[in-house]
Amino acid sequence: MKILKYCLLLLVTLTGLLSVRAQTAEEIISKHIDAIGGKEKINQIKSVYTEGTVAVMGTDGQRKTFLLVGKGYRAESDFGQLVIQGFTDKSGWTINPFSGGPDAQAMSGKEFNAGRNLMYVDGTLSRYSERGGKVELIGRENVGTVSAYKVKETDPDSVSTVFYIDPATYYVLEIVKSGSLNGQDVTITITLSDFRKTPIGYTAPFKVETKVGDQIDLVETIVKMEFDKDMDPKIFEMPK
Repeated sequence: MKILKYCLLLLVTLTGLLSVRAQTAEEIISKHIDAIGGKEKINQIKSVYTEGTVAVMGTDGQRKTFLLVGKGYRAESDFGQLVIQGFTDKSGWTINPFSGGPDAQAMSGKEFNAGRNLMYVDGTLSRYSERGGKVELIGRENVGTVSAYKVKETDPDSVSTVFYIDPATYYVLEIVKSGSLNGQDVTITITLSDFRKTPIGYTAPFKVETKVGDQIDLVETIVKMEFDKDMDPKIFEMPK
């Protein structure tokens, strides 16, 4: 009888281990996409406009963002003077009167690579395979009190991003990638929270904290989000 109980216990243990091993990056991403509204719903979104507040190193301001899927992204942060960050599908630029003056400055390749996923709803997870990217599950790691799935996406240009996904909700809790600041390589960590289901059925984070190395800590709180708003593609182009 003891041998039978031992064999049953061993069988249950092995079955549990096999279940854990069977969870693939592709399955985790599929569950994530379903959790935030489904691939069909996400692919129907053509643009996203947001308004909210932003806090950077103790300074508060107002913020607007414009996202035209696959074509452009623009963020305007008003701290008394306007700081603008823009992306097209080919390049990026910034206007920062607090450091670079009033003229637009082209981003370096590393800066562009670090931010170009902003042109897509949900980063790139919902379209990684269509864009020629690859994903792999590289373990689990704590994000706060959550033992999150750690999924690495590598795009066709070998630019990698790590997504930390909650195994209970399948929301992305954190995103980590490499970037550049003042010519120095830095780690960019984006923490997402306050998830809300919007009227169109898409669930989005309404609070986003971005840390760039140990130099910049930016917290964005969204108070308004609109979908499929008409946007002129020219607003994403670098001013001459």
